[in-house]
Amino acid sequence: MSIQVWDIAHGRSGDKGDICNIGLIARTEADYEILCREVTPTRVREHFGDLIKGDIDRYELPNIKALNFVCKGALDGGGTLSLRSDHLGKVMYTWLLRMEIDIDGK
Repeated sequence: MSIQVWDIAHGRSGDKGDICNIGLIARTEADYEILCREVTPTRVREHFGDLIKGDIDRYELPNIKALNFVCKGALDGGGTLSLRSDHLGKVMYTWLLRMEIDIDGK
């Protein structure tokens, strides 16, 4: 069965220059396990396509049931250089919440 990430998590995001941090916080322990399995750096790259130019590092925070994605080269130069409407990465988490994931693990 396929769902969107927002069905099991909420998130926040923001910038540090041309780097965007995207945090996903699972609603339950079972939801956290699904996030860990399904929301990988590879899947995040596929989801955002050409918007993220650099590396994507994922950090797991099991004590708060969260994942943090550090996306380098994600803001087209950052706040003072970018012409993107979201040049500070404040809504990138909403794009990630729309990612389709498989809750069956298949």
